[in-house]
Amino acid sequence: MRLTREFYERNTILVARDLLGKTLVYNDKGNIYKGRIVETEAYINAKDDGAHFNKGITDRTKIIDEAGGHIYIYTIYGMYLLFNIVAEKKGIHGAALIRAIEPIEGIDKMYENRYKKEFNNPPRKEIINLTNGPAKFVMAYGMTKSDYGLDLVTSEKIWVEDSPRLSLDKIVRSKRINIDYATMAKDYLLRFYIKDNPFVSKK
Repeated sequence: MRLTREFYERNTILVARDLLGKTLVYNDKGNIYKGRIVETEAYINAKDDGAHFNKGITDRTKIIDEAGGHIYIYTIYGMYLLFNIVAEKKGIHGAALIRAIEPIEGIDKMYENRYKKEFNNPPRKEIINLTNGPAKFVMAYGMTKSDYGLDLVTSEKIWVEDSPRLSLDKIVRSKRINIDYATMAKDYLLRFYIKDNPFVSKK
């Protein structure tokens, strides 16, 4: 069963943590991709100078102003797409960055999308490298900027399936990655990942 609006319309930190273990499903013209969310980061409000939306709402970040459950995709380094899920109620700004996925279904197609070659009994290292980073999993799923703004609660293309909540002893909390530009927020412990999962981007 897919997650409801109530799941997303909560405190961003809780949403980011509780997404761990859930399954992100993407239906790309009949190609079904499924992956277990194993790593996230929370970006919490306008005072979080690690967040892309901390300087206010623009055409790029306007979806952050919508109700939790919408998709916020943006480009970094002019070439890579990152996938975020809007949290909180409408008008309260927060988002959870999905940093890594453990592939479950559609792995052969993910492999072709990511490596641009045929899936043919690849080594485990290549399978782990498929989705163990925020831009990697987006490429593996074949997502595009056109997915910006889709609603995980109602979309027939993309949604998150529920699963039992992980116990806290299975979750590691740490500083977020690659936000050295932030001054106030770079030391916030707003990154969450599943302990000992091999698909986590960085231990």
